[in-house]
Amino acid sequence: MKKTTKIVAALAAATLVFAVAPGASAAIKTKACIALDTGGVDDKSFNASSWAGAQSAAKANPTISVEYLPSASSADYKVNIKKFVDNKCNVIVGVGFAISGAIVESAKANPTIKYAVVDDSALDHGADGSVYPGSPVANVKGLTFATNESAFLAGYLAAGVTKTGKVATYGGAPYPTVTIFMDGFAKGVAYYNKVKGKSVTVLGWDPAKQTGEFIGDFANTTKALQTSKNFEQAGADIILPVAGGLGAVTAQNSMTSGKSKVIWVDTDGFVSANKYASVLLTSVQKGLGESVASVINEVAAGKFTNAAYVGTIKNGGTKIAPYHDLIRVVPSALRNEVIKLSTAISSGKVSVK
Repeated sequence: MKKTTKIVAALAAATLVFAVAPGASAAIKTKACIALDTGGVDDKSFNASSWAGAQSAAKANPTISVEYLPSASSADYKVNIKKFVDNKCNVIVGVGFAISGAIVESAKANPTIKYAVVDDSALDHGADGSVYPGSPVANVKGLTFATNESAFLAGYLAAGVTKTGKVATYGGAPYPTVTIFMDGFAKGVAYYNKVKGKSVTVLGWDPAKQTGEFIGDFANTTKALQTSKNFEQAGADIILPVAGGLGAVTAQNSMTSGKSKVIWVDTDGFVSANKYASVLLTSVQKGLGESVASVINEVAAGKFTNAAYVGTIKNGGTKIAPYHDLIRVVPSALRNEVIKLSTAISSGKVSVK
């Protein structure tokens, strides 16, 4: 009896040792560090959404811890990334395409750390940034978004809502992350025209020529205001500004003039810029938080690759926001058409290209 007891005890002890010994099935502790862009963590846009995504990953998985550092200017990018390297972060996520160069530089110097960049393909463009299209880096993932899909829906919606038969869009600068919105919007209008036999006109962007209206930067409020007024004077009653904070200038003008409605970008403007709610038809959203959570979870699961994350309608990485206060402006039949079109785009039945 005593001998049997000893054998059982020995087996139990061995089992306990095996259970706690490190192995392939052991959880991977992951320290995820978010290098924010300028604007602060509560900017109600890129930073806030990216940080919320990191927090959601940590909340869902106790092996994940998250932290962030803000940037007062672009000079803080490299400094913050270096702090994260020194603090032994497993994955470092840079927020915004402007930080991409600093992320790539650090990644090449620290190949055992995983990196990602929100809203950029995160390719290596060389020391002086002149090499295009650039080459992938083994430990860097780009977090990109097929916003042309949801912008296509917004274009279809705008074409169905306009009373003047004219809608418009403009960009801050001709970056691919800007023109992708404008492309989708214009093609969504064209699709509406084709399906309905209409002739709604798009001002500000020609997808065939890839030319259109740009402010030149994301800060010139004077030019953004004049551009918005010019569109109204030309007859546009719905405007899609793809210009960061300049969207607020357009929305304020729409409230003042009463001549147009606005489609917000990146976040749900009804939430992030509620003071303009009375003129916000919808928003073309990027799943910023979802993309950040996705790459953190990849690292935690030991499944990280440098294959770009692409946010689509299908995976929830991009979508249009609810119509909120302006839902009565959108006929129920049109709402249903937009829902069906979203499904068709997701399944590949309708191409947005």
